[in-house]
Amino acid sequence: MLVGDILSRDPLYVEDSTFLTKARQMIRDNHVRGLPVVNSRGMVLGIVTNQDMLRVTSTKSNVTVSGYMVQVPTVTEQMDAFDAARLMVKEKRTLLPVVESEEMPKLLGVVSLLDVFMNIDLEDVPKKQVSQVMTTNVVTTSPYESITKIWDLMVEEDFTGLPVIRDGKLIGMITRFDMLKGTARIGKESERRPSDSMQMPVEKFMSSPLYSVKPEDSVRTAIELMLKHDVGRMSVVDDGKLVGIVDRNDLIKSYLGE
Repeated sequence: MLVGDILSRDPLYVEDSTFLTKARQMIRDNHVRGLPVVNSRGMVLGIVTNQDMLRVTSTKSNVTVSGYMVQVPTVTEQMDAFDAARLMVKEKRTLLPVVESEEMPKLLGVVSLLDVFMNIDLEDVPKKQVSQVMTTNVVTTSPYESITKIWDLMVEEDFTGLPVIRDGKLIGMITRFDMLKGTARIGKESERRPSDSMQMPVEKFMSSPLYSVKPEDSVRTAIELMLKHDVGRMSVVDDGKLVGIVDRNDLIKSYLGE
């Protein structure tokens, strides 16, 4: 399977002169993880991601994406899709631009870990248990914690989502998208006077219902459930207790033998 078989053509993108406010709105409204950044000739310069949006601390309307863009490897249609996935795992990126060629980096589309994930051959999934691939040192949050603190934590630690615990019970999940779609502004107005939305508790933004697996469930079962429910991560629960978290990245790494 080649990148050309699964890429998303005619993707949303921004030019390096695009205002950051517009890029953030595009990410939020279209529920995408990132946008390719091109110059005026359509040549790829890098990407801007939902993580980059969390790093924004200014509400000035004249800030452009050029200062928040990150350079990433590009791939071509002829590359093996799973080699592209290995590159994404290595670079810790969920999306890469697909270009005409290395010499002519004209944007043709994008390929994401989700594209690869949706095309996994379930018959080739390693016979492993979720307990062998999950993350065990799970950072959690209270539903009453301020969204400001979680915003900063996600930026500092590069988290994509945190389980929400109340009285020892798992009640929800707070993700980057939850915060981006829930906040009325780009970010905090200032460290001294944050916007009202940033003072609200996590429970106002978190997602539910939750989907979970058991430690002894197979990796294949976890993949099937994620595909069925269209979620990027699931809690791992043993006898009602949160013991880990597993996400697409964990499962793809297992599939690739990483």
